[in-house]
Amino acid sequence: MNILWLQSAGCGGCTMSLLCAENPNVFDLLNGAGLEFLWHPALSLETGSEVRALLSKVESGEIALDILCVEGSIVRGPNGTGRFHMLAGTGRSMLDWVQSLAPLAQHVVAVGTCATYGGVTSAGENPSDAVGLQYDGTHKGGALAANFRSRSGMPVVNVAGCPTHPDWVTETLLLLAAGALDHTALDGFGRPRFYADNLVHHACPKNEFYEYKASATNLSEIGCMMEHLGCVGTQAVGDCNIRGWNGEGSCTRAGYPCINCTAPEFEEPGHKFTETPKFAGIPVGLPSDMPKAWFMALASLSKAATPHRIGVNATSDRISVPPSLKKTKP
Repeated sequence: MNILWLQSAGCGGCTMSLLCAENPNVFDLLNGAGLEFLWHPALSLETGSEVRALLSKVESGEIALDILCVEGSIVRGPNGTGRFHMLAGTGRSMLDWVQSLAPLAQHVVAVGTCATYGGVTSAGENPSDAVGLQYDGTHKGGALAANFRSRSGMPVVNVAGCPTHPDWVTETLLLLAAGALDHTALDGFGRPRFYADNLVHHACPKNEFYEYKASATNLSEIGCMMEHLGCVGTQAVGDCNIRGWNGEGSCTRAGYPCINCTAPEFEEPGHKFTETPKFAGIPVGLPSDMPKAWFMALASLSKAATPHRIGVNATSDRISVPPSLKKTKP
């Protein structure tokens, strides 16, 4: 199968992330699955007239398009023309190219949260009118219509994340190549469930502190970051702490709160990313599937039961109190 990759309005970080795929690297992995790039603006040698000729052949049907990947949001301004972002050398806007090519593709994949829901590019007053491929924030309908379907009958596959995990992209492409990913494998926002059925909270190294609501108060401390530092790993979808980044990393493993970058409109939480909004001292955003009364009762009990070791270590930048040794039996 072939892949045409377009980079629209964004930072290019999802391509940089893709290159971090390892064991094997992204090229060997895709080649092994029979996937090859027709063209990628950052990875292919072709440029100028060669690319224009390729796009023309795809558009005319001379070259069948198997997978269209789009990275970055789609700019619709000014006044719906898309001319704030032209595909250089073609005289046409990226909006125009995407709307022309997407119906020709067997599958359409949005790579990263800019391409899925608008992302950081759409933040603030959004003067460029940036949107995702099939979503405008949480609302269906973006550069493509809400009811858009590719030739396979699938909606846009939204591999969300800022940047998105390289394995999420390659696993999606491999599943499509194998014919093993259909609409039932997507969640309510079009994200592949193989990673969206997990929460970032799963396998977080700070879970011992979370259990007792032993909270960090500053970013350098090793306690749970939910209560004071804005971490929403208990609500954010992603297996970041299960499969890790670059073999072992994640935001919370690095000591930074999860900001829910796989979700629509994460870019504008209405408060600082490292601040937990509260009402009457209770965090407004509670863990998924947990009623408020249960959370308050469990938090009260667990705080009262917090071991000395965990309470002290939570506000330390390293382990200050090690686990106690069991007494030797007489």
